[in-house]
Amino acid sequence: MRYSRQTFFSLGLCFALVIFAACGKSEPPRSPQATASPPATSTAPPPAAPAATVTVTTVELGKQIGADKRVTQQMTSFAPKDTIYATVVTNGSAPSATLTAKWTYQDGQVVNESTQSIAPNGPAATEFHIAKPDGWPTGTYKVEVSLNGRSTATKEFEVKG
Repeated sequence: MRYSRQTFFSLGLCFALVIFAACGKSEPPRSPQATASPPATSTAPPPAAPAATVTVTTVELGKQIGADKRVTQQMTSFAPKDTIYATVVTNGSAPSATLTAKWTYQDGQVVNESTQSIAPNGPAATEFHIAKPDGWPTGTYKVEVSLNGRSTATKEFEVKG
């Protein structure tokens, strides 16, 4: 089958008319509301998961700790040459938290202050201790435990001669 130039010309003309008609098509007029910009879509991040929380559940004092860092026998009275241990028991989880133990003598004089970073995932025990080879003065003391800079627990104890 052979096509003439006239057939190709006619087909091309029809094709051009169809394209021209489609491009020249006008849209119906829009209402004033339709010409307003579309409402902004929210690109805010999804709500954050609840903040991880850790709480101090108890502070234990004693002269010895076990492999689990827990005081083996709790007490509040010590001899001058004893090493005094404080176990801070926490519960909860966080990628990081800071525990501080501040030990003070009866008039508020700071005996020792130390800080430990923890990353608990459930119940945990953190150990702090103080020692003085030549002996602690007799009197009342206390250890104040802070979690992330906020005081959470205080334990008083006594050194007897």
